Amino acid sequence: MQASIIIADDHPLILKGLNDFLLEKEYNVLASAVNGKEAFKLIKDLEPDIAILDIRMPFLSGLEIAKLCDEQNLSTKIIIITFEKDEATYKEAKSLHIYGYVLKEFALVELENCIAAISNGKSYFSPELIQYLEIVEAPEELELLTPAEKTVLKLIAQNKTAKEIGKILFVSDRTIEKHKSHIIKKLDLESKGGSLAIFAKENEEFLDKNT
Repeated sequence: MQASIIIADDHPLILKGLNDFLLEKEYNVLASAVNGKEAFKLIKDLEPDIAILDIRMPFLSGLEIAKLCDEQNLSTKIIIITFEKDEATYKEAKSLHIYGYVLKEFALVELENCIAAISNGKSYFSPELIQYLEIVEAPEELELLTPAEKTVLKLIAQNKTAKEIGKILFVSDRTIEKHKSHIIKKLDLESKGGSLAIFAKENEEFLDKNT
């Protein structure tokens, strides 16, 4: 079953183009809005799976709507469309648990990929934007690890042995070896011919943020 969608943009031509594109692709578009206040009302009233919102709109911006949805535990997943390419806005969007961030100049090319990613429970941030900002993203596999496994991986990155990690975490060497085995399995390192120590070192900066 197709995800239900509402769209909002204060530029009539962009709104029409977006609506026509989604309908042509046979997406389930429930309604559209021309400002943030209308968009948020539609989200509350219709409870769509996805809301595609312009980042700058009268009354409420796309980011402000995302913040309200987060605060009110609304399940609608937010996709922001924008011309803006600054890192501060990108980081704010990430902090608000926005699922999609698409540049308007690539919107019709990227939206299908974005909606498909969201339908599979993943987020989608414009590759063009990430490349433009020269942002290095954390590997998605890290999200598979538990907080304890991330802590173990961080200590591995610091060249700690299983015995040393066990002492730091007040657990046995055997428990640490089990954690390492689980991490290797989750990261699929064996089939990739990868090393746990090398992976830990290469991703140490992301582990600092996650532990």
